[in-house]
Amino acid sequence: MKKYLKAGFLVVSLIGAGSLPAQVEMDSLIKAQMKSASPDDLIECIVYLHPIHPDTRGLQGKASKSRAVFQQLKAHADQSQKELIQWCANRHKSWDSRWIVNAVHVELTVREINEISLLPDVEKVLSNPQWELTTTPSEWNAALLEERGPTGIPWGIQRIKADSLWELGYKGKGVTVGGQDTGYDWSHPAIKNQYRGYRPGGDAVHDYNWHDAIHAINPLNGDSIPDPANNPCGLDSNVPCDDHSHGTHTMGTMAGLAPDELIGVAPEASWIGCRCMERGWGSPWTYLECFEWLLAPTDLTGENPNPDLAPSVINNSWGCPPEEGCNASNFVLLDEAVGQLRQAGIFVVVSAGNEGSACSTVNDPAAIYASSFTIGAIRQDDTLAGFSSRGPVLVDGSGRLKPDLVAPGVNVRSAVLGGGYQNWNGTSMAGPHVAGGVALLLSAIPALDGDVERIQYILEASADPMVDPSACGPFDGLNVPNAFYGYGILNLSRALQLALVTSGNGAPAEALDWSISLAPNPVVGQLNLNWSQKINVHHIRMYDQLGRLVLSTSIDRQANWSADLQGISAGLYYLQLLADQGSRTIKVIRD
Repeated sequence: MKKYLKAGFLVVSLIGAGSLPAQVEMDSLIKAQMKSASPDDLIECIVYLHPIHPDTRGLQGKASKSRAVFQQLKAHADQSQKELIQWCANRHKSWDSRWIVNAVHVELTVREINEISLLPDVEKVLSNPQWELTTTPSEWNAALLEERGPTGIPWGIQRIKADSLWELGYKGKGVTVGGQDTGYDWSHPAIKNQYRGYRPGGDAVHDYNWHDAIHAINPLNGDSIPDPANNPCGLDSNVPCDDHSHGTHTMGTMAGLAPDELIGVAPEASWIGCRCMERGWGSPWTYLECFEWLLAPTDLTGENPNPDLAPSVINNSWGCPPEEGCNASNFVLLDEAVGQLRQAGIFVVVSAGNEGSACSTVNDPAAIYASSFTIGAIRQDDTLAGFSSRGPVLVDGSGRLKPDLVAPGVNVRSAVLGGGYQNWNGTSMAGPHVAGGVALLLSAIPALDGDVERIQYILEASADPMVDPSACGPFDGLNVPNAFYGYGILNLSRALQLALVTSGNGAPAEALDWSISLAPNPVVGQLNLNWSQKINVHHIRMYDQLGRLVLSTSIDRQANWSADLQGISAGLYYLQLLADQGSRTIKVIRD
């Protein structure tokens, strides 16, 4: 019988197409496993092929951006994966492929890893480690303060001023929110009517509204056969199902509403969902599958993807702890996926993690990424929850400021399995407040849909600033943003006012016209950057694909900047402009 080995990671550097690998980098775990493997031992691999970076310049709105990103990524993957897929077919191997990142999932022997390393488009062979749902903080069910005010509205909804938008008639109608989590109990009375597939008086339509990325029992659960007593959802569920309650709780906070329970920030929004964890355990491949489905939802067979049905904002209340195999060598997979969603005009909200109260505890994907909008948790007295992870991000060497924002995450009441309700705590509860808040803004100003950069600027600039004398890293706790609260506490009332002032109720705002020009790109030596004189840029930073800071400089609010990149190695980089009006990030290719 063939053995099944969990791989670490294997990075392959190629001299050229068809040549022998010049160098194979691997960690001590994969070295030990490959050294002890017999010829028939199978190692689970994610084969990462040469990526592309979709071009959405000149496109407006989520629909046009998501179509362009989907079409470009899918065409590239179909072409570049041909040789590898044919190789798998010739050897009668089962495989699965993704296009949101150019990758193929397959089990290989050591000899086969060496074979596919010679294929011209293969860049890396990565592992598929099993990732665990972040441990619930100790305050899980603590009722520290009264949960509802005199109006009966939950404290979290009142604190972020969502009810002020309700009074104006904006409750999320016409906006679709998405999530990937432990699944969703769509029959729960608080979220049933808001499910996009619900049909009053008829059969629900689950095509394009639900996807189950769990196709096998996760070995970390200690069993191997689906047992309804342990996992009520089984595998490949054709209807929305939750085997943990966590996903249902997060969706209730985003869009929940029942006759006797007012729990959701955007109670008239529609929702769709993807199950990425099996009883709290996921893997890079299940997360990638859900990210891909959320960019272009499919029917229940996984076919006929349609990016027109993508949600406008998605919530991610999960993380990858380092002890479960997440490290700088495989950060690229989910980082690239989040970046593609952002490029497609989809706002990605991620919980910061529950590893506080020390500094630099935002250390798990996807919270660490520049493209993620990362959310910490506050208590009802506006202080940062003790469990809420702080920045800056050091795990990838970037020193990046996180979280971006904070929101209510203690004593949050929402839906759980069995039709009930519970008060839970965690940054998992804070993130859905922000995702639901984005849905409210989009229902008020539909023209914002797809303009991720402007939405982020509005949320940051309108937040209630929060400071703390404690300092984390180079960020002064008495300045904003800081590594405790980011830009502050979400304030939807101020966000709507700012959105209306700066956008003319959806029209392009002159004050936010960055008009950035970059030349040359790709660049060999001197890089020249120009932008609108109306944008007061005060800092420029450049990050590599792993989010590591490679260049940082302060400037005196001029409208141009030049730099010699001769000392920087070839590759893709992200150039971030920080200004009084917000920030913009553009891609730079160093030849």
